[in-house]
Amino acid sequence: MAVHAHPDDESSKGAATMARYVAEGVDVLVCTLTGGERGSVLNPKMDRPEVVANIAEVRRLEMERAREILGVKQQFMGFIDSGLPESEEEELPEGCFALQPLEKAAAPLIAAVREFRPHVIITYDDDGGYPHPDHIMTNRVSVEAFEAAGDPDRYPGTGEPWQPLKLYYHMGFTKARFEALHEAMTERGIGSPYADWIARWEDRPQKWPVTTRVPCADYFEQRDNALLAHATQIDPDGWFFSCPRELQQEIWPTEDYHLARSLVDTDLPEGDLFAGIHCEELSRAE
Repeated sequence: MAVHAHPDDESSKGAATMARYVAEGVDVLVCTLTGGERGSVLNPKMDRPEVVANIAEVRRLEMERAREILGVKQQFMGFIDSGLPESEEEELPEGCFALQPLEKAAAPLIAAVREFRPHVIITYDDDGGYPHPDHIMTNRVSVEAFEAAGDPDRYPGTGEPWQPLKLYYHMGFTKARFEALHEAMTERGIGSPYADWIARWEDRPQKWPVTTRVPCADYFEQRDNALLAHATQIDPDGWFFSCPRELQQEIWPTEDYHLARSLVDTDLPEGDLFAGIHCEELSRAE
């Protein structure tokens, strides 16, 4: 189960991982907590009045196309996008996802966990990956779901208890990854968009170290196609596609994660989100 804040997040974070596991026969469900109703049109080619006026419906259609490309299942959890404040003083809109009480915000996700019964959940770290209020709230409800879904005394009326075994945070936007891509692009005479970004990176220890690298380079094209399906959010001529796919496959052929919770024994570093789970399931069967 991949838990995300908005449509398009599933395609920019962990999409190749999901596509790989789908190809291997794993059932994958994307839970999208909001509809992205307050998102801006970030692709200038799509910045048209009819699109802006119907952004919620357009983004749902984009999500459906991306879902089909990745081969995953997908559910909206029904909350309203909080938007991204332009300053710390700006108040969030009444009724938005980020202002919901934790128990109310987590209940639909816990119901989804209890129905879908995932062994693994992937989501954002406690900073949200970046400080969007919906991303931070997504971390909170994901942790709550992991810790509460297996407890029969919590969240009554949301289905039979089910305990996931591992919880991961996305670690795709790391300094090490962008330095490696920047160096490779520079060496090969390809203009890199990452120099200024790396220069501004705060020189501090990584809060959540990478524990798990999932090889999935064969699915980068599928990932890119899913991302392009979110046409209002992704400019095909933008920075996201500035590094040639073949170079990414060579230099950084994995998607990376931090193992935040585990109820099974596993050796770090890992190369599989299901490390330790296969043995656990065999022991249960015996």
